[in-house]
Amino acid sequence: MSTEREEPAEIQVSRNPLTRGLWLSLGLSFVALGSVGIVIPGLPTTPFMLLAAACFARSSERFYSWVITNPIFGAQVVRYRAGHGLRPSIKLLGSTLASLFIGYAVLFGIPSERTGLRAFVAAIGVFGVWFILSRPTDRGED
Repeated sequence: MSTEREEPAEIQVSRNPLTRGLWLSLGLSFVALGSVGIVIPGLPTTPFMLLAAACFARSSERFYSWVITNPIFGAQVVRYRAGHGLRPSIKLLGSTLASLFIGYAVLFGIPSERTGLRAFVAAIGVFGVWFILSRPTDRGED
């Protein structure tokens, strides 16, 4: 992996205060979820911070800068936004946890008489896992 700092993707802060506020709120929610992932093993941090960076790129240059310069996850966020993709370990962890949680919900969390809801949740889960696995893989090469 290169030791040089890569240029992050361009940001475009919304001019509409309401839209900017919504993006900011969503970004802060993702930061909260990602922060929990720092202290709870098994909950991934990087995917939530990637989502937070995307939200902050539309709402706040200051918060966006905080995400991409963070010593814990900033380098991975910058590499992803520069087009390098996700590390294999993040893809594996994200797809495994999504499969486990969705599988538990479908098999045990949703009543058996709610077949339509079970199928809907399973379909969303399959799409989510496909989405994670279909992202480019960052092998650390530049």
